Parts: sequence; structure tokens; C-alpha cells
Amino acid sequence: MFRMYSIMREEHDGDDVSSSPISHFSPQTEFNNQPDSLFFNDGQRRIDFVLVYEDEDKKEFEKRYTFQRRKVSAFYLMVRGLELEASRSVLDDKVVFVKVHMPWEVLCTYAEVLHIKLPIQPNDLSQSSSPFSWLTKLCEPSKDVIQPEVDYFTAPFEKDRIDSFCVKDRAQFFAPDMRSRMAYYVLSRAYYEVRGDVKKFGINKLLDGGVYKAAFPLHDSRFNVKSTDVQCANERYRLYQEWAHPKNFYKTQPLDLIRKYYGEKIGIYFAWLGFYTYMLAGAAIVGLGCFIYGYQTQHTSTWSKEVCDPLIGGRIVMCPQCDKECTYWMLNSTCDSSKKLCIFDNFGTLVFAVFMSIWVTLFLEFWKRYQAELEYEWDTVQFLEQEEQPRPEYEAKCCHERINPITKVGTTSHVIGLHTWSRTLKVQRLRSDTPGQTSTPLLCALTEYENSLTLKMFLFQFVNYYSSCFYIAFFKGKLVGFPGKPVYWLGTYRNEECDPGGCLIELTTQLTVIMGGKAIWNNIQEVLFPWVKNLISRCCKRVRSEKVIPRWEQDFQLQAYGALGLFYEYLEMVIQFGFVTLFVASFPLAPLLAFLNNVVEIRVDAWKITTQFRRMVPEKAQDIGAWQPILQAVAILAVATNAMITAFTSDMIPRLVYYWSFSVFPYGDHPNHTMEGYINGSLSVFDIRNFSTESEPLTKPYWFQNITTCRYRDFRYPPGHPWEYQHNIYYWHVIAAKLAFIIVLEHVVYLTKFILCYMIPDVPLAVKEKIKREKYLTQVILHEANLKLVSKHLKPIVNILKEHEDKDSEIDLPF
Repeated sequence: MFRMYSIMREEHDGDDVSSSPISHFSPQTEFNNQPDSLFFNDGQRRIDFVLVYEDEDKKEFEKRYTFQRRKVSAFYLMVRGLELEASRSVLDDKVVFVKVHMPWEVLCTYAEVLHIKLPIQPNDLSQSSSPFSWLTKLCEPSKDVIQPEVDYFTAPFEKDRIDSFCVKDRAQFFAPDMRSRMAYYVLSRAYYEVRGDVKKFGINKLLDGGVYKAAFPLHDSRFNVKSTDVQCANERYRLYQEWAHPKNFYKTQPLDLIRKYYGEKIGIYFAWLGFYTYMLAGAAIVGLGCFIYGYQTQHTSTWSKEVCDPLIGGRIVMCPQCDKECTYWMLNSTCDSSKKLCIFDNFGTLVFAVFMSIWVTLFLEFWKRYQAELEYEWDTVQFLEQEEQPRPEYEAKCCHERINPITKVGTTSHVIGLHTWSRTLKVQRLRSDTPGQTSTPLLCALTEYENSLTLKMFLFQFVNYYSSCFYIAFFKGKLVGFPGKPVYWLGTYRNEECDPGGCLIELTTQLTVIMGGKAIWNNIQEVLFPWVKNLISRCCKRVRSEKVIPRWEQDFQLQAYGALGLFYEYLEMVIQFGFVTLFVASFPLAPLLAFLNNVVEIRVDAWKITTQFRRMVPEKAQDIGAWQPILQAVAILAVATNAMITAFTSDMIPRLVYYWSFSVFPYGDHPNHTMEGYINGSLSVFDIRNFSTESEPLTKPYWFQNITTCRYRDFRYPPGHPWEYQHNIYYWHVIAAKLAFIIVLEHVVYLTKFILCYMIPDVPLAVKEKIKREKYLTQVILHEANLKLVSKHLKPIVNILKEHEDKDSEIDLPF
């Protein structure tokens, strides 16, 4: 193989570099004025992939360099059996489009290599219907536009058993998404330079190096106009009409068509996002109820009335909250803040925090069940064992041999590449188990790479997004000392105290801004950025309406969907999931805002990928990958954070301790349990003569006359007491109650979560039965196919035996 490249380079070293390298191997054709065509100019061969390059003004050496790389990669594709056709751009003569077609034999070869599952017979298992199906039918997409897909039993494709598969029409047997995926598999392993033991390959490397400008599969039509080509399924148009258009916000998603057009990886994302939004609806209703309860009871709160009372809060002078610049202030100046705090800091919010801890468990468990149903319906149940292939970049770097524990054969990525090459050149018969066995040692590397990347980037964004909320909830206003002896970080910076209204209302405000304003801005950005980029691109290229532009050039004008595009979509939603669960004890409206945002988010994401981006390469995926354990970790952490917010950030525990212990004998003077006097009992006294020179305020308000003490939030003995400014008995009661509350709440919630996880199976019983049934029928069908194959091979021998049955002569058998 190495020699092949060197010979080809020697033969063409003297070629004119200004000529197209593709023309050495494929004909250049003129556009046939059929803008909706998805075929070569002959109208027979379907375009499975498109490569784009541009003859730019470069130095001679640089031009020759890119020319040779294009030529070698094109030669590789031709040797692999792919057919190429080049066409100049209608708008720019420097741009060349190379259309790639995979013939039938090549499709069969790589379908076997990739273990692609294909239909063997219609599914005869009855489909169970939900009791709420009558309601969901009202929100389903129009069946006149999106017809239900016919369900088949499937099996990994094998050329030797092709008669067992439902091959009604060779042109339609391999769906466009399968063809594109197989084409990309070849392109991602296309060699363009080999020097000794060093080899360079992959379309991504060529794109990064500027050898090609773009590589993408074609959209099958325009999103807003039906194709005139009778062979076009208009799937993009149908998706826009019934899914991506904003008018469809209330409709369910056509997941089967999304999966068919964009692949399982995109399909599973929208399935997860839709399911998450559906589950948020119930949480939003409960959260809204808790908010209404708090709003209705804010005026009946005893402690809030005391803050606003001129005879109580109007006579309590509060100490300055910072050095020098801050001054004294009256407690009743926080009257409005205390009323707002009552909306969120009440028993309803505590109940809602417990409810959300249970809700998140139900969400994750029900998602596992729904995901199992999708795995069965989308034929990804055994995907990891059969179809996932190692990354080309990993193959290039892997030079160490590893013994396969099943085959006991040493395998490296280099061996795999050479083995695949030799099989293609020799047109040898492929066995379906061989590629799967040889690539098994590399599958873990692929999965671990993606999971590691996801985890590292999420941890970075976790700190970036949540740090402010964690600071307000658990650090701000804690360990601040008292006015006469404040705590300084590094001996210089005084620890920040909460605003007069308290830290909980600050946390609520922060979450409102993030989940309200920031979410709206993110959606505006997601719509505007790709639309503006495409608009600028069209203006720069001076696209004129009178020119007929082919399908491939229309797609080239769209934005490329980046490799991390789907990652950031997941990240946005998982970060939102964190805000909904981690801090819900301070903001019960979080699920409602998340629900409203997600209803818009689904249509924005659908609109983006359908109208503004090129069609991405369809990828297989069994589940949401590393995001599943991340969600589970967030759910576990949420129990602890909500318990600590309730205990340490809100005033619920101090109020309960006062109500049950310190409002009555022996600590209080009231005959019955009451909240009266709580404000006075929760504020400590400070003698202003004990201010240090660094902390004493520079100015005093006009009303500050003949006042010798001020109050501050803490539980300490007053000046003149033998233990002045030390924590009093109330403080230790509150600390004990907070710790007990956290321990009891966490254990109760975790026990409930464990019981729910145990009781709810990950895979529904009906799905298990369907999987077993399909496996059994598949084995029967393939076994019968094997018998037919054996009978076919034995038929010549049987005929020979019959011919010599009555003869007494030697039988010349064909082997």
C-alpha cells in the first residue's frame, strides 16, 4: 500500500497543479439546471457525500502540497470503490464540488463492516397503547404529512444472507442516513500521506489543513419548498412543517423521522429534551402552587409584621455591615424585603424541596425506561457491542498491540487499517464478526474519550455557572464575626455580610436573573447568530435570485454544525437541570421558568438544525452517554444542597427553635408557643464603644442621637455579661437543630430514592419480551437462511451422486 502512494506521487509530480486533482480520476460535469436533484448528472447514482475545495491564490509550494493531498485522497476513495463526480460552482468558478457515490457492492461491504441492522420481516408484535393516547392524539403531528414508519424485525447485515433481508428495491434498501454514515466512515479513514511508519489520514485532518473547505451529506430538499424530484422523500420539508416551525410548539415531536433524517444521536437528544420538558410540567404546577401559597401568606407572617412595625422594627438600630463606609440603619427599612422573603421562606417551600428530591428520582428512573423503549424501537440495544467504531484519530496514534480476550489475536489500529485495505483490494468475502472482533479492544477507548471530554468540560462549566449561587447560599454572611471583631480573609478583606433582606432573597434574585433573563438571551442568540452568519455569507457571495443553484451549493452556503454543537445543547440543559434541582429550596418557580424555556428551546433547536445548518453526519447512539451519570450525581447533590439551604441560608430552623423552645418557659415569657418576640430574640446587642478604629463608621445618620448600642444578626451574649459576645445557648440549640434537620431529611429522602430505584425497573417488562421475541425470530430466520445456503452448496454434490447411483464407477466430486 505504501508503495502505491509513492508510485502515484512520482507519476504526477510533473502535472500542472492548476488542474483539478479530481479530474485525474473522475469526470468534471456542468450543472444540469436541476436544483432539487440528489443524483449525479446521469440521474441514477445517488450523492452520498459532498466534498468542497477552492483553488485559492497560494504560493507554488503550498498549492502543490494541497494538490497532492487531494489527489492521494481521491485515489484512495476510487480504490475503495467509491465513485466521484466534480462540478464547478455556479456562483464562484474557484469552488469545486466533489460528489461521492457508494455503489451497491461497496454499500453491502461497509454495511457488514459496521454491523448495520436492516429489516428481515415486518414486526408482528402488537403495540400497546397508553390510556392517555386519546389526549396525545390531539397534539400529534399531522399524519397526512408525517406517516407512521413500518416496523420491522432487523438483524446485522451479511452479504452471504442477503436473501433473508427485505430487499424490495436496491436503490431504497439502504436509507440515505445509512449511506452517508458509511461514506463518512470511508472518508474518515482516507489516507493522504504515508512516510515510512508515519501515516496521515482522515477527512477532518484535510479540513483542518485547508485541503478541503467542507464535507457534508446533502439535505434532501429546501426546508420551506417541496422538491420537484419524484425520488425525493422531502423529509426536511416535512420536519419543518410539523416540527421546526414555531407554530408547532404544542405538538409532540416526530422522533422516528428525526432519528431517520439526523441519526440516533440527534434523535436521542430531542427525545431526552422532550421527556425532560414533559416531566417539568408536573413540577412547575406544584412549584407554582407553593409560590401562590407564600404570596397569600406573606401578610400574615408574625416576624414580618414585627420588622415592619414602627414600634418594633422602627426602634431597632442595626449595626453597620462594613468598615468605615457603612453606617447605622433602622430594621424597618427592610420591610419590603421581609415581605418578599416570606413568599419563598416558608413551610411550603420546604415541602416543595422534598418533593423535587423525589421528582428528580422519578424523572431519571422513568427516563431509563423510556430510553430502553427507544433502544428497542431504534435498534440500538446491542449497539456498543456491534456497531460503535474507534475514532480515526485514535487509530492513527495507536501502535501498541493488545490481545483480544475472545479471539486471542493481537490487534492494533494499524493492523485494522491495513486489514481493511487488503480486504477491499482483494474483494474478499467479509464475515460480519471479523471487524467487530478486531475493533473490540478499541471500543472502550472511544467511549472513554467522549465520556472524559464531557465530564471535564462539565466540571469546568459547573464551577463557572454555579459558583456565584454556591457563594451566596453557603459562604456569604457566614463566619463574619461580630461588629467589634469582624473576620478578615488573609488579614485584609472583611468577610461579606448578607444584604439587609437576608442571603436567601439574594439567592432567589440571582436565580430569577439566570433562569429568566439569561435564558431568554440565550435563545435570542441561538436564533440570531446562525441566521446573521448565513445572511452575511449570502451577501458576500452575492447570491442572485435569477441564478439556479444546485442542491449541494445551497447546502454549502449554510453553517457547519460543529463537533461540539450537540455537547453545548446538552450542557445548556444539564446546567438548567442543576439550577432547577440544586437551589429549588430558595426558588419554587424554577421548574416553571425551565418548562417555559424548554418549550421554546425545542423549537429553536429544531429550527436551527433544519434551516440554518448543513445536514450533519448521522451518528448512532444508544443513550445520552456521560450525561446520564452526571444527572444522577446532580440529583444526589441536590438533596444535600437543598437541605443545607433550608438549614443554613433560610431562617426556618431558627424560627422553629424559637417557636418550640425559646418563646415559652424557661427561656421565654409567653404562656403559649408563639412567634411574637422572635425579631428581638434573634438579634444580638453590641456596644458601639467597642468598635475598633478600623471598623467604626465615618458618618452617622441625623437621627442617631444618644444611642449607645446597635443590633446585629447572631446569637451572642450582650455587653456586660461574663461571656459577652460569646455564642449563647440559643445558638447551640439552633446549630443542633440544623444538623439534626440535615441528617434526618437526607436519610429520609435518600431512603425514598433508593426504594423508588429498586421498585422501578430500568427496562419495561413489555420491552424485555419484545427483545426476546425479536431475537428468537431473528435466529430462526437466519438459521433457515443458513440451511438454504448449505442446501445450495450441496446441490451439485447431490446431483453427482444421483448420476452415479446406478453406476459402478468412481465419483469425481467437485472438491
